[in-house]
Amino acid sequence: MSIKIADQIVEMLVNNGIKRIYGVTGDSLNQINDAVRRSGKIKWIHVRHEEAGAYAAAAEAELDGLACCAGSCGPGHVHLINGLYDAHRSGVPVIAIAATINTPDFGVDYFQSTNTIKLFDDCSCYNQVATTAKQAPRMLQSAIQHAIHHKGVAVFGIPGDVLALPAEDSQSSTHNYNAKIIMRPADEELELLADLLNENNKVSIFCGIGAKEAHDKIIELAALLKAPIGYSYRGKMGIQYDNPYEVGMTGLLGLPSAYQSMHESDVVLLLGTDFPYTTFMPLKNKIVQIDEKPEILGRRSKLEMGLCGKIYDTINALLPLIREKPDNSFLNNQLSLYKHSKDQLQEYVFYSGEEDKISPEFVASTINELASDDAIFTVDTGMCCVWGARYIHATGKRIMLGSFNHGSMANAMPMAIGASFSHPDRQVIALCGDGGLSMLLGDLATIKQYNLPIKLVVFNNRALGMVKLEMLVEGFPDNETDMVNPDFAMVAGAMGFKGITVHQPSEVKTALTEAFQINGPVLINVMTNPESLAMPPKIEWDQVKGYALSIGKLMLGGKMDEVLDIVESNYKHLKEIL
Repeated sequence: MSIKIADQIVEMLVNNGIKRIYGVTGDSLNQINDAVRRSGKIKWIHVRHEEAGAYAAAAEAELDGLACCAGSCGPGHVHLINGLYDAHRSGVPVIAIAATINTPDFGVDYFQSTNTIKLFDDCSCYNQVATTAKQAPRMLQSAIQHAIHHKGVAVFGIPGDVLALPAEDSQSSTHNYNAKIIMRPADEELELLADLLNENNKVSIFCGIGAKEAHDKIIELAALLKAPIGYSYRGKMGIQYDNPYEVGMTGLLGLPSAYQSMHESDVVLLLGTDFPYTTFMPLKNKIVQIDEKPEILGRRSKLEMGLCGKIYDTINALLPLIREKPDNSFLNNQLSLYKHSKDQLQEYVFYSGEEDKISPEFVASTINELASDDAIFTVDTGMCCVWGARYIHATGKRIMLGSFNHGSMANAMPMAIGASFSHPDRQVIALCGDGGLSMLLGDLATIKQYNLPIKLVVFNNRALGMVKLEMLVEGFPDNETDMVNPDFAMVAGAMGFKGITVHQPSEVKTALTEAFQINGPVLINVMTNPESLAMPPKIEWDQVKGYALSIGKLMLGGKMDEVLDIVESNYKHLKEIL
């Protein structure tokens, strides 16, 4: 008896290491779902919303190299979009199966029809629809290879009636060729780079996620150059640990030390980073950027040199050409500033807050203290990103996932689902904003259904905290940023797993310790201070004026209590500005 195309697709996914498909079944996906059931080698994960499924797949793909999600015709496709955008912009390989309406109904505005080619065009590196038995295996194989080698989302569209057709053998290979290559600049370019680095006394290094595999080589280079090392958010976990030259992050969530190191350097060496915030980049320095994607070179700043290569291969070849610098005064000055910046951060930890106004910095620092050294963290976009960036420390084994390129809310909880499925032996901790969690609250049921041992820490500040800060620095009094939340601990209880609400700072460590010891899902609802803000390392005068203007408007509006709360909660930032 011949197998169906749906069976053929499932078999190919299994052969390529796919262990699960995240999706909401139904309609055009039913053939795939049934093939999964009959296979027994792969599992269908029933998420409550396709967006959550796409985020879960994105997390699994970043951790393990390839993952799969699916959406049925029409709304199922549209619901995938946000998570797929996140995956594609983060450069992680995801296969998205977009099952469509039956072929006889193409082009006649049929119920739930979507044009998948147009719909997914901007968030994919491969995007095709198979309409015949011969096309299906060849297209799926091409999709898989595109996802892996282009590091992005590959959309495989297929009508429901085609899935039910008898399968035909593929005319082309169904094997992936994961060829390992050495990629570095030509010898003459490396020699020019070495001359530049050797001739200038003050060099700083800034690393992105593309540099994580070269951690030890970068430390060697910094030791020779006496160079401070900064990093992007995605680069943090791969670069911070065992690094005597680190000076932290720059950018909106960073510290003054990394910002100053880059701006006071003669040469800034950008390694494996496409750092997007041009306002934080130096303008008068010589900047060298090295990346394996030559198309991104120079799109954030003007370069002295732009070189194509993998960071490990490039630095390995560069090291023999570098002369050790005798003067380490520049490095020591930057390390001293970094120590001062870290000491300032600890001030927020020492003041733990008060009832229902718990310091979020204190909460994040306590999580860092109690979490295992190989924990996987997921962080929601917004203030949770700030607390994660500043208070969760790298160990060389820890991983942090977030929507760092796409910047979407609601990513932490579904990413934790993907992380927990793919790494059931590791502690998974989601730092959730109350706004983000509210968006995809229904997928708490997914966590319970599969009894995933995720620890969800909700920073419940009853507001859209980052939006509030944005409005203040732009001179607007915050408006409609407040949130009337349910009792999230009770919601967790209604879903069938333990919920804990923390009102007092003294309860934080006890609650987290209890939660981390439970072998199952737990939601810890921490009532944090809604007035806790986080200033970037570079304070523009316009931001200061905007902040003052917004405070003035609040005072004129009679909201003195709110003004006093904001000033009292953030008085430490005034020292940073002044």
